[in-house]
Parts: sequence; C-alpha cells; structure tokens
Amino acid sequence: MFRLSAQSTRQAVQRLAVQARHQSTSAASASSMNAKNISMAAAGVATVGAVAYLSMESVDANMAADGLHAPKYPWDHKKNLATFDHAAIRRGYQVYKEVCAACHSLDRIAWRNLIGVSHTEAEVKTMAEEFEYQDGPNDVGDMFQRPGKPSDYMPRPYANDEQARAGNAGALPPDLSLMIKARHGGADYVFSLLTGYQDPPAGVEIREGLNFNPYFPGGAIGMARVLYDGLVEYEDGTPATTSQMAKDVTIFLSWAAEPEMDERKKMGMKAVTLLAILTGLSVYLKRHKWAALKTRKILYNPPTPKKH
Repeated sequence: MFRLSAQSTRQAVQRLAVQARHQSTSAASASSMNAKNISMAAAGVATVGAVAYLSMESVDANMAADGLHAPKYPWDHKKNLATFDHAAIRRGYQVYKEVCAACHSLDRIAWRNLIGVSHTEAEVKTMAEEFEYQDGPNDVGDMFQRPGKPSDYMPRPYANDEQARAGNAGALPPDLSLMIKARHGGADYVFSLLTGYQDPPAGVEIREGLNFNPYFPGGAIGMARVLYDGLVEYEDGTPATTSQMAKDVTIFLSWAAEPEMDERKKMGMKAVTLLAILTGLSVYLKRHKWAALKTRKILYNPPTPKKH
C-alpha cells in the first residue's frame, strides 16, 4: 500500500508540474504576443504621424511674418551648361561699390578674386591701391598704413559692429559675401527685395524709420530703397534701370557666394565625359571577354557501355 501511494503521489506531482509548465509557457507567449502587438501598434502610429507631419504644408496664421514668397526668375547661371555672365558681374561690382559698400561689407572676397572674372590684374591693383590697410609691425615694432594689394580683402565700411549699429539707427547691416546662400530663395529673394519697395497697404502701419517691403519677414525693413533709375552710369552703356541694377548686383553676389561655380561645372563636364567613355569601354571589354563563354554550347555525350 505504501509503495502504491508513493507512486500515485509521484505521478500527481508530475502532472501538476506539467500543467504549471504549460500554464507558464502560455502566459509567457501571451505576454510576448501582447508586447509585440503593442510595439507594432506604436510603430504604426509613429510612422503615420511622421508621414502626416512631412506631407503637411506649414501654415502660418500671419503669412506676413515670413515675408512674401519671391517668384522664380530664369537665372542663366543656374542652368547646367551655363556660366556666370561676367559682364553682369562687372556691372554688379560697380553697383556694390557705388551703392551697397557704404553700409555692407564683403569680408570673404579679396581683390585678387576679381582678376580674370570681371577685371584685369592692372585694374585690380589700381582699385586696391585706393584704400589704406594697416600692416606691421615694422623694424621698430610700430604698425603702419600701406596701400592695398590684390591679396588684401575688401575693406569694411565700419571699424566694428558697434559703429555700424550707431550709423544705422541700431540695425546691423549684414555682410553680403554669402547672402545668396544665407536667405531662403537665394537670388530670387535678393532681386525681389531690391525691387519690392512700395507704400504700405491700407491698414498696415510702419514705424518711423522703417520701410515697407512685402518680401522682408514682417514687412518692415530698416534699409530704405537704394536703387533708382540712372543712379549709376555703366561703363558699357547699359541703361541703369532699377531692375537692371538689381539684376547685376544679384548676379555679382551670386558669384561672390560661389566664385568656384564656373570651374566646378567645367570639372563636372570633364568628369561626366570621361566616365561616359570609360563606361563604353567597360561594356565593350565585358562583351568581348564574355562573348565566348556566354555563346558556347555545352554537349554531354554519355559513355557507351562496353560489351563483354
């Protein structure tokens, strides 16, 4: 009797252990399935939200806060096979020198950058010598003034930012070296800004000292209109209308932001031509080498059994 009871007890314990293991496995699998479903649902919600956010256009209750979007203009230098209009660069530099340079600097452009682009070397040397640059120290340790050289960078209109703010009613005129890259719209924005000055519409009040320009964020800009018909006299006889001067100075600033663009396009054309030739040679060589292997015919002649 004792032996039978012990055996039955052992069997009962085994059955309970199997049931417990089965229940724990079921619970673990159920919990893992729940976790997987929750993670998949969260990933789906996140994906849908990200797609909705990326596809949603930004809506501003007051679009004037961002400025009027500049229209697209057909700039020739933006074409793949076109370069800068170097005559326009020369005229644009003249507009910058006679109009813009009174307030705006061009810190990243040296005189030598103009050589071979818009001016000759002799012209650049003459223009650089019109300005005095501090150099030194000399043999006795003193700083001195010297005429400019082509290696010097274009001078700033103000000695420091504080002086610039003091001369412009607290506003700091930005440097124009990278202005085309720094503003949304690039050349389109700069051209539209220079030609977009107008009287404020009814119901719009502009503070004293500011000017209304719909392309400037907020609509109120501290810089007054500076381009008027006949303001400069071009050397080549081009009529100096407001739009012509704005176009020329915009092209000049586009070149200042990317002075290497012409060389980059030339190098790109050389690279594309060379790669096209190498691709053709590679295809020909591949077909020549593999033609014998791809067109061969393989026959299998099973051995005939020998007769005994």
